Amino acid sequence: MHFQHSDSIWRDFPELAAGALHVEGISSDVSVADAVARFQAIARTFLATRAEGELLEIQAWRRTFSRMDLKPTQYRCASEALLRRFRKEGDLPSIHPLIDLCNAVSLAFAIPIAVFDLSRIDGDLEVTRAKGDEVYATFSGDTEHPEPDEVIFRDAAGCAHARRWTNRQSGHSAIRPQTTSALIVAEALHETAAADMAELVAALEEAIGATWHIRPTSAQLSRSAPRFALASRGQAARSESV
Repeated sequence: MHFQHSDSIWRDFPELAAGALHVEGISSDVSVADAVARFQAIARTFLATRAEGELLEIQAWRRTFSRMDLKPTQYRCASEALLRRFRKEGDLPSIHPLIDLCNAVSLAFAIPIAVFDLSRIDGDLEVTRAKGDEVYATFSGDTEHPEPDEVIFRDAAGCAHARRWTNRQSGHSAIRPQTTSALIVAEALHETAAADMAELVAALEEAIGATWHIRPTSAQLSRSAPRFALASRGQAARSESV
């Protein structure tokens, strides 16, 4: 299986920096409380002096949503939505250890992170423009179809696993208690995105390794190396030039 962004995404958003991690052997019977508290403390520190909308990471996504003809205060990227809720409520609900960890890292870096159950993805997964006939399953069980040219995460079966790029994931591939294999994708567009992405991926690798005692495989993706080849057991994942 491969994960990648389409040529048109790299053409239209050359400032994109992306990181991907593949984890095998996760479970829901672990605690990530200490790691979550550590990353949340970072977010609390910067939110004490400025709102999420003032962050360069969030402003870059707002500009991107405007370029996609989406009202940025109506359709927020996932990290802005998390930061907004965290600022108002002081915490986030616990969902699953891997989700809780990724949400906390997303808060600390102000970068959206998507997490997919790999058993629910058919073939390769690509961030690309929608045709309009893809099927998107909401968390409530309803079915939607993305707008033509909307940026989505699409698999080989025509399933949209996220709508409006980093705005909303699908319930179809959401992490469940029985999930053992997951793909984690982080994306940023601000000026220091590439350097920050390297730190984010390293932070996730360390926290996942300490929690589940497994070693994720990872890659940073670029226009010249846009494809992440997910490893089979015993193999190393890699980014590939195409």
